[in-house]
Amino acid sequence: MTSSAAARLAPHHHAPGPEDPAAARLLAGWYATGRPAALTDHLRHYGPPPTGDRTPLQLVEAVAAAGLTGRGGAGFPTARKLDAIAARHGRRVVVVNAMESEPASRKDQFLIAVAPHLVLDGAELAAVAVGADTVHVCLPRDRAAQYRQFGAAVDERRRARPDRVRLRLHALPHSYVSSESTSLVRWLNGGPARPQGGTPRTHERGVGRRPTLVQNAETLAHLALIARYGPAWFRQAGTPDEPGTLLVTVSGAVRAPAVLEVALGTPLATVLDQADGATQPLRAVLLGGFAGTWLPAAHLRTPLTRHDLAPLGAIPGAGVLVALPESSCGLAETARVLTYLAAHSARQCGPCRLGLPAVAEDFTALATGRADSALLSRLRHRVGLLPDRGACRHPDGAARLAASALHAFADDVDHHLAHGTCPAAHQPPRLPVPPATATETWR
Repeated sequence: MTSSAAARLAPHHHAPGPEDPAAARLLAGWYATGRPAALTDHLRHYGPPPTGDRTPLQLVEAVAAAGLTGRGGAGFPTARKLDAIAARHGRRVVVVNAMESEPASRKDQFLIAVAPHLVLDGAELAAVAVGADTVHVCLPRDRAAQYRQFGAAVDERRRARPDRVRLRLHALPHSYVSSESTSLVRWLNGGPARPQGGTPRTHERGVGRRPTLVQNAETLAHLALIARYGPAWFRQAGTPDEPGTLLVTVSGAVRAPAVLEVALGTPLATVLDQADGATQPLRAVLLGGFAGTWLPAAHLRTPLTRHDLAPLGAIPGAGVLVALPESSCGLAETARVLTYLAAHSARQCGPCRLGLPAVAEDFTALATGRADSALLSRLRHRVGLLPDRGACRHPDGAARLAASALHAFADDVDHHLAHGTCPAAHQPPRLPVPPATATETWR
């Protein structure tokens, strides 16, 4: 993402610095200057990373006290991942996951565009915490400008001082499942960028058979700030159980699509308001991305936390919020996504090779008014067979999306079954669904 592209996704207001608990944190430098941070800007704003101020154990304890969880989608406690790697014998490895294969998300691209050195600080600090001597940064091959931009930031650091750890950038094949942690490790070990099911786990034997920490770019940037300002500062935003801020990509029927930094616990409606509000009455929002959940507009007062979203079958996921207007058909939008997900599977197991295409085909028939009398029961049965059966979690995400659409758009399902396709199904699409073409190369 270029700086001009970053500007188009930036919110249209300014925020105070990190000392204010309500302020933007990861994006504070951007708010202050309106331009991407070079190393000199970064050091002027934050100072050098405190790699020598604390022992590795103290760094892990600070992250644990802060309550930081992964911002890549799974929400796993970051300190537990650090502990698991540090407890292993031998040399360790850190992998920065900046692939961002979720088509509706731009948060990691935006963060790397405007604050690359926060991510690199976090990677270096994580390496110190677990005892790693190498950091591999994984970026998508089809975003050449982003690769050059991040590479320039790495070069800045190398010219300024010797690296405590070796930083290596890699350009990987870009498919929906290539950002899965075992896909990165598998590719770095010379294999295809496909998920690797089974054991051993990455923290036990990853890159070069070494214990490996794979961490999302945003998570590492938060870690860099916790090391500087401490866990008590981090907890001044968010909720007691889910502290901190989260980058959210807001798009769809909003006036100012943007990457926003919001405190966890912020109501979904407030997040939309920060994107200058909806352009028309909303039918639903898609939360979490293509592996996420459709929520009817009646739930927009729900706080953005895992705890509050759980009763609705939703999670914050990859920090995606897409507003769907009443003039659009949620079934048609979902059918397009499911067709894409089926095409972008790794094709390593039955649910991906057979189940996903069957669900996508049934959903397309429903969305286009071509349903037979047995379609709905068949579709529900097939969706129920997908979770917990694949070599990775790709089928689970598709099943969550499909099931939530059948629930959120139940009235539309009845209309499509009884009367055929609705007029809204012919409106221009709202979700940014790429072409549903199979991945050309995994290596």
